[in-house]
Amino acid sequence: MDIVRATETTIRPLVAADLEAVVKIDRERSGRARTKFYARRFQALARNLRWGVAVAAERDARVVAFAFAHVLDGEFGGAAPAGVLDAIGVAAEVEREGVATALLAGVEAALARCGAGTLRTQADWTEHGMVAFFAASGFRLSPRVMLERALERSISEDVEAEEVPVRSMSERDLAAIIRIDRKITGRDRTAYLTRKTAEVLNESSIRMSLVAERDGRPIGFVMARADLGEFGRTEPTAVLDTIGVDPDYARRGVGRALVEQLLSNLASLRAERVVTEVGWNDLPLLGFLARTGFAHAQRIAFDKDIA
Repeated sequence: MDIVRATETTIRPLVAADLEAVVKIDRERSGRARTKFYARRFQALARNLRWGVAVAAERDARVVAFAFAHVLDGEFGGAAPAGVLDAIGVAAEVEREGVATALLAGVEAALARCGAGTLRTQADWTEHGMVAFFAASGFRLSPRVMLERALERSISEDVEAEEVPVRSMSERDLAAIIRIDRKITGRDRTAYLTRKTAEVLNESSIRMSLVAERDGRPIGFVMARADLGEFGRTEPTAVLDTIGVDPDYARRGVGRALVEQLLSNLASLRAERVVTEVGWNDLPLLGFLARTGFAHAQRIAFDKDIA
């Protein structure tokens, strides 16, 4: 990433030595020291620079703002690479001095080099300052619907479903997952699903993915992760980003069984809520998620084109 100077502000990549400064700035806003969350982000960057971006703003050789983003390339049904701004913080002493704007420009430039054509983010609707900043920075309201559900709630028993065995995903499931996904989407997303499967196997402490079987053959899958800190959240939250059921087994309770087991497993990680996002016009998926207890989240999604 290039080093860019805007007035007195220097924009540069974040490095591991910046962890303490990042935690301090974030604590000013959240009231909590989320050291573990940011330590994991730095570790993830070191493992895979292709999918992660982290930027610092400096003044007088001191970090006064930071931002983390990552690249999606298939999550939530996406068809093209998209950047996601999931953590940003600016020291109170430099607010309203253009630091956040310079920081965002650095993030966009780095994401563009990763092939992302859009930038996504979200905020709680009560975060008026953040919402105003996104509006002033060229973001628009997204057509994506933000959904969530509490983990302590059980799935409604209104519909009878067949007994469906569900187990943890393994490397040998990749070919079947690609086949199922192709039948659903009509696209070959081998690269995306290969990456996701590798993340499941290599980051098992924060990722949780499952496969549903019939006669020893995979017929559905779900991928999720548990994290603390994205988009300013302070409560333990899980993110469901990929789910698929072989169309030949539709309406047989496969998706429901996957979600039930996922919720049970996530509860063991002490997550309190699970969140996801869906296109506003994906009515079948919206209906399914509603039947499994998801409801509209109190969050606003934003999109912005990256030049």
